[in-house]
Amino acid sequence: MNNPSSGRRHPAILRVSAIGVAGLLSALMVTAVVPPIVADQSDRAVVNAPVTLLTAPIGGEIDALTALPGSDVRDGDRLAQISNPRVDRGTLITLEEKSSDARQKLDAARAKGDSDRAYVASLDAELASQTQQLKIQFQSQIEELRARVAQSNAQSGEKKALVDRQSNMVTRNAASMDMLRPTTQQFSAALHNADAESAKLNQKIAQLDALSKGIYVGDELVALNNLAQKRRDINLDATRMEIEEKQQSAVLADLERLIETEQKRLANLAEADVLSRGPGKVLTIGAAMGRHVNAGDTISSIVDCNNPFVVAIFSYRQGQNMMPGTRVRIDGSSFRTGIVSAVLPKTSDKVDERFAVPFPQTERRELYAIITPDGVNEPGAPVQEAKTSETSACPIGQWVTVTRDNGIVPSMSVTWRRLGNLVASWSHDDGDKTETAQDHPVDAETHRAGIARLQDASRSPALQAVQPDQNWSSRTRAPVSR
Repeated sequence: MNNPSSGRRHPAILRVSAIGVAGLLSALMVTAVVPPIVADQSDRAVVNAPVTLLTAPIGGEIDALTALPGSDVRDGDRLAQISNPRVDRGTLITLEEKSSDARQKLDAARAKGDSDRAYVASLDAELASQTQQLKIQFQSQIEELRARVAQSNAQSGEKKALVDRQSNMVTRNAASMDMLRPTTQQFSAALHNADAESAKLNQKIAQLDALSKGIYVGDELVALNNLAQKRRDINLDATRMEIEEKQQSAVLADLERLIETEQKRLANLAEADVLSRGPGKVLTIGAAMGRHVNAGDTISSIVDCNNPFVVAIFSYRQGQNMMPGTRVRIDGSSFRTGIVSAVLPKTSDKVDERFAVPFPQTERRELYAIITPDGVNEPGAPVQEAKTSETSACPIGQWVTVTRDNGIVPSMSVTWRRLGNLVASWSHDDGDKTETAQDHPVDAETHRAGIARLQDASRSPALQAVQPDQNWSSRTRAPVSR
């Protein structure tokens, strides 16, 4: 016989169970959705640092590669050496051909100019010699003409005296007019002869004066005039050769500068070194010995471990509370405190390439808080020594927990993890007490120590960082979901 009370008990148990499950799900939903929106704490934070990409300055083959992942480098260290034996020298060959042609033209212009100047010098000597001879000749002719002029003047004076005597005789009727007329004509002829000789004398004097000034007039100076004209033509040609020589010299100088520049360019293209542009650690190596690379290919990436920062994800509702200048606590790393230096709504793959690890993926209505740890980039701050005490020398890629100072609402993931640590610590403590209860009674001091351990377990976050004995470079190269 069935008990009627048991039939009524089962629906009540099912109803209570359903209400309990619904309440538990509601609590889980509330704790999973509401706190992240207003939480002052985030465990989705990673230690990051800027990365310097070292690219190949030229295309060629890698002859030497001294960089190793994880090794320390200093500013100016050579990480790789690239050589390119297949450099195109067509431009240099063309410039050298033009330079050779310009040099030949310059030499020809100089030789032609020297020949013209030598010819002009010989013509000058010939002109000077003939001019001197003609001057001597003209001077002798002038002396002769002066003598003839004097002779003509004397003859005209003789004829004049005879005319005067015969005129007196005619006046005294001692002679007739027929005897006076021939004498008068002879006197007139003597005067004209004297004028002619004077004109010849003046002509020779003028020719001598013109000859002294380099003017060649007269039948006697035709040959000398031809020499002077030839001298002027050769001198003009020599002047033209001098101008051409200057032009070719300028062209040759320009070509030599271009050749020198091209040779330097080819030297830079034929061999180049990849140098570090700052201290840090080698993060990745993107090439191997003997591999052919193109100009701009990444050879290595250097992470600056002396300039770390923390990227934390918070809800967009915390944007006002996480303004630049806000102080935060950092758990899980050697950094204890820090200051928010920037707030970013989102990032991109191009931005991620500038840092050692990609930024964590955000959900809708979330933002990035960029945190600069205290002591970083301060003058004289011992950055590396402070970091090596608890974690690796370069904690890039280490996950940490960031809490705003005077924050009230914790992150539920951190709360559940701390609760798990508390339960695990409690269970471990209960097991220890069970094993030692018979031989070691619990006293008051042991009880206080256990309570302190529980409190420490509830406050200590679960470290998600990789242990120091692991390779830090493998952590930074681990893919992060975007």
